[in-house]
Amino acid sequence: MTTAPSPILPLQGAVLALLQGDSDLSALVSGVYDYVPETAAYPFVVIGEAIETPANAHDRFRRETVMTLHVWSQHRGHSQGLGIAARITALLDHQPLTIPGLAHVVTRYEFSQTLTDPEPPGDIRHVVLRYRVITEQLPV
Repeated sequence: MTTAPSPILPLQGAVLALLQGDSDLSALVSGVYDYVPETAAYPFVVIGEAIETPANAHDRFRRETVMTLHVWSQHRGHSQGLGIAARITALLDHQPLTIPGLAHVVTRYEFSQTLTDPEPPGDIRHVVLRYRVITEQLPV
């Protein structure tokens, strides 16, 4: 048995495709991005940082990937960002996910945090979301 490939890139692609393909989320945001274009209008979602750790069993390779997503808004207060975050969580938490080259075991919502950008003019709201995704090597 050879070591399983890193799930970060295929997982990022799978989450990006899922979120970009959801019409309800698309109605709430201007876009879902891996890289935000300078012309992006608020609100939008960014696929952010990821941390990968091994979670092997004696007969297979598993990985736990903690993926962070960011919701950015200029709405007064956090209600818009939290509504977007709720839709993302409905799409990801304990839902099946097709990840090329890997078997998806589970995706679990870990936390969300609301933040206000302190830089002037101080009108940017940010919701940080984190999910733990467990994948394993496909049987040979």
